[in-house]
Amino acid sequence: MNPWELGRRTTLAVLAFASCIVAAGCAVPTAMPVDVPPIFAGAPRGGALRVVVIAVANPRASLSTQAGTTPGLYEAAPRYVTGEAARRRLDEVRQAHRLMPLAGWPIPTLGVYCGTFLIPADMTREDALAELARDPRVVLAQPLNEFETLGRDPVRAAPTPAGGVDPSASYNDPYLSLQHGLQSLDVLRAHRCGRGAGVVVAVVDTGADTTHVDLRDAQMTSANFVDDDGRQFLRDFHGTAVAGIIAATPGNGVGIVGIAPDAQLMLLKACWQTGHGAGAQCNSLTLAQALSKAIDRGAQVINLSLGGPPDDLLARLVRQAIAKGIVVVGAVPPGDDRRGFPVGIPGVIAVREGAAPTTSDAGLSLSGRDILTLSPGGHFDFSSGSSLATAEISAVAALLLQHDPHLTGAAIEKLLRDTASPGTEVPDAFQAVAAIDRSCAGSVPR
Repeated sequence: MNPWELGRRTTLAVLAFASCIVAAGCAVPTAMPVDVPPIFAGAPRGGALRVVVIAVANPRASLSTQAGTTPGLYEAAPRYVTGEAARRRLDEVRQAHRLMPLAGWPIPTLGVYCGTFLIPADMTREDALAELARDPRVVLAQPLNEFETLGRDPVRAAPTPAGGVDPSASYNDPYLSLQHGLQSLDVLRAHRCGRGAGVVVAVVDTGADTTHVDLRDAQMTSANFVDDDGRQFLRDFHGTAVAGIIAATPGNGVGIVGIAPDAQLMLLKACWQTGHGAGAQCNSLTLAQALSKAIDRGAQVINLSLGGPPDDLLARLVRQAIAKGIVVVGAVPPGDDRRGFPVGIPGVIAVREGAAPTTSDAGLSLSGRDILTLSPGGHFDFSSGSSLATAEISAVAALLLQHDPHLTGAAIEKLLRDTASPGTEVPDAFQAVAAIDRSCAGSVPR
């Protein structure tokens, strides 16, 4: 397989970068291995430990003034050019440090052009990064980090209707009575004031079954930064579960009720499923592409039901999102570790599974256990983990943003704390909505 091939979207950026290198007449350094494994998500399959990410400055430019350039990964996004000067600079860095190019892509919102590179066989990655850090042309140099989703596989069989719907609800979805998380959040009363209409929620995750009977009527767009496998996109478990919690169609006589079913989902596949369950992995390249697209396409909430080590490139993107007023919600990994990505970044709403935190800076806490949601192929199942709790908070944020689009993540987190159910500290979606929309407070009975 051609080592430049990363799938349809990534290939566009890779070939643009490759053409620059070919035009410059650059040979592959002799210190590089002769046989490079097939490239997947910006790295040789199974070889990410020898890959570095490098960024050089690439200011915005007008496409009309740059002949022969390629917009790259952002099909319908604002027109952006990978400047020839930036590509030349990155290739100069590559030659100076004896690196093999793997993938390249622009990040308009940061004004940089990034590439992933395989380091020489006679160097350690630590030595390569130390050498790159001393190069004044380099804005950023870091490992190609790996991340994983934070959901757990179902531990029970798929549900069967138990006593029909909750008699206090106006919906006819047969599994509603099993949605204990939705009920503890007081979502049904909040729905009488709004269901997230017009709010754009970016789900940076695996793919999702957009044909699912309880999801196909939702407002959705999608993009894939991992590969070009449309069938696998629909078979991905974790993203299907997250999307279902947020936007499953209520009142259709089947399945469950989403917390913010009128929100607009932006499904951005940055993680690939590992095995047949909830496990999935992502890396710095795929997550950077997805985050950049979410920012450029006007997301108001970004759901990150995943975690991993600190990452400079991704942290810059998240800080940019927060500076633009985007609400970023992230999952706290097992062990309550707040040092990594994304929950180690100030301004991210951190959501943990389990008991309520004791301090105001410890994030929000939900049960996150046995959450009934969607699974691929038209099925329904229980899932657990901070991934699912994170999706619940992202959806509640969408409910609040419908009533006040100017709310920041910090304001939403404080509002959810201040209106939480007494004695439990569990967020109360209705009370939070009523606190910012007094007309709702007086119009919805208990």
